[in-house]
Amino acid sequence: MTENDHSPQNQTPDPRTFSKGIRHELGVWIRIALLTLREPITRVSSHIALLIVIALGVSAIRLGWDTLPPDTVTQLPLAAESSPLEESVSTTVKLSDLPAYPKLDEGETDVSRVNDLHTVFPDRPRLDIIKYDVQKGDTLFGIAENFNLKPETVLWGNFEVLQDDAHNLSPGQELNIPPIDGTLYTWHEGDGLNGVASFFGVAPEEILDWPGNELDPTMDPDNPEIEPGTLLIVPGGTRQLVSWSAPRISRSNPAVAKILGPGACGSLYDGPVGTGSFVWPAPSRYLSGYDYSSVHPAIDIAGSTGNAIFAADSGVVVYAGWNDWGYGYVVVLDHGNGWQTLYAHLSQVNVSCGQAVFQTNVIGGMGCTGNCSGTHLHFEMMNDDYGKVNPWNFLP
Repeated sequence: MTENDHSPQNQTPDPRTFSKGIRHELGVWIRIALLTLREPITRVSSHIALLIVIALGVSAIRLGWDTLPPDTVTQLPLAAESSPLEESVSTTVKLSDLPAYPKLDEGETDVSRVNDLHTVFPDRPRLDIIKYDVQKGDTLFGIAENFNLKPETVLWGNFEVLQDDAHNLSPGQELNIPPIDGTLYTWHEGDGLNGVASFFGVAPEEILDWPGNELDPTMDPDNPEIEPGTLLIVPGGTRQLVSWSAPRISRSNPAVAKILGPGACGSLYDGPVGTGSFVWPAPSRYLSGYDYSSVHPAIDIAGSTGNAIFAADSGVVVYAGWNDWGYGYVVVLDHGNGWQTLYAHLSQVNVSCGQAVFQTNVIGGMGCTGNCSGTHLHFEMMNDDYGKVNPWNFLP
């Protein structure tokens, strides 16, 4: 035998050695595969097991547990914490540990309706007129706000009591409170619905169709069968406020104020003419009571009883004394240039009819005479061209 006959490439391989090598290599690859796929296989197995448990629970609920053993439920094998190559272990759960589901009647679904014992019904609109007794401390604006109405509605609905004047409000009065903004009207014999509606600026149908009036919508507006004395609601109706406090009292005809009370003057007067520029008529500069509005064409200036009241501009006294319409002691100055100012609820009057006064002269003292709820000065300004104006627009 030569030396070349013993070289490795010339030797015949042993089958047993080859087979053993193959097995060794396969074993290595299997172990690698197991280590690599163990986590995904475990997660998938866990999800499958969980889905099976959920399906079993749903089936048990729908069957009312009738098909399950009376005491225990066998849980399917869980593999969340075990290797897929390891043997699964079955566990047992008691029925008492599971949530209690009510048994369903035949044909009943497992979706039930929740009964709410506190159902809230929407507020229904009020249709009728109610009565309200005025309390101490009430104001026209406060009452209107409490009933979600405009102040004008309260005035218009209570002319016999308030005479269109917010200062006439006092405790113990009984007021009509309409259900809606507008006005009230007491029907008179011979009235026509067209005429009444036109006066308040609405269509006849607005009155006929309001349910609270209980009228026949088909009745003839010209000859309606409405009982005299019937109090009707006029939805959206408006009218001019009747003012008794300060008509235009000129120095050439002061006697027109006789309707206001004994403070009226009766002669012709002449005197200084105002500058058209006004000063503040009281020591303090803040309000106590009503501000200017459509139902209160003045401002109520705060102060103490006896505080001096000043002439806002030069002029002539055309009213000095008591007012019968709730304003107590009043002074009215005509300024000779189209302007007039009124000072009400005074504790005293320091001037007389026809007297000439000049700007900042003291004409009286602050008080609470007439219809008032506290000491203040009720101050009004009137212009021949603009009527009653907001004093805030002209005072410094």
